Amino acid sequence: MNAKKATPIKARPKMTPSALMRLAGLSAVAAGLGFIVIGLFHQENVPASVTTTTWVNVHIVATAMGFFGLFGLAGLYARQVEKSGWLGLIGFIMFSIWLALIMGFSFVEAFILPQLATESPAFVAGLLGMFTATASEVDLGVLPTLWNISGPLFIVGPLLFAIATFRAAVLPRLAAGLLALGAVLVPAGAFLPPQHEPLVMVPIGLAMAWLGYALFSERRETTAEASIAQRTAKPEPSNAA
Repeated sequence: MNAKKATPIKARPKMTPSALMRLAGLSAVAAGLGFIVIGLFHQENVPASVTTTTWVNVHIVATAMGFFGLFGLAGLYARQVEKSGWLGLIGFIMFSIWLALIMGFSFVEAFILPQLATESPAFVAGLLGMFTATASEVDLGVLPTLWNISGPLFIVGPLLFAIATFRAAVLPRLAAGLLALGAVLVPAGAFLPPQHEPLVMVPIGLAMAWLGYALFSERRETTAEASIAQRTAKPEPSNAA
């Protein structure tokens, strides 16, 4: 009688907390690179820029930056939640709200404004004027209010998060200091020529990428050390009856 051999069922890989932390670290790195790209290549907020390829590509990057930034920032906060206190929580919430707002604005700038450049130039000029504090000829509803809120969020949120990260001493303190410096420099962008104003985002991008890489490499090293320890551990001798 031939018995059928049971086919072994392969266990599905599980998403572990360590893997989530590594993904969050990579997301923070991606968001940081997005900040840098925007700081280096963002064009002036004038109607002539809206239809260029550079404008569209930069704002696609900005949309992705908001998405990856939310996940990456959540991982950075979760890693130090026990030591960052209320300061870290407030900074995390404010920074996250800013990322969500920018993701929405950037989506409009990348996929909607270029289509309206010829059909509704007054709306395009009004929306861009919102970024440069120029009066709009059209009613933009709640958008100017949201944009005005985003400014303080982008200063206070990263600054508080950076101070909490520095005090927690879980992630690199130098990266936290760079993030704080970047947040303090944001208001200085108003004194720069319009074509150089986005450069204030570069220090924040470098800090985010640094913190993200630290989170990713920290978890990777911990996993590798645990694996080596498990392979080199000697089994305890069993007592024969």
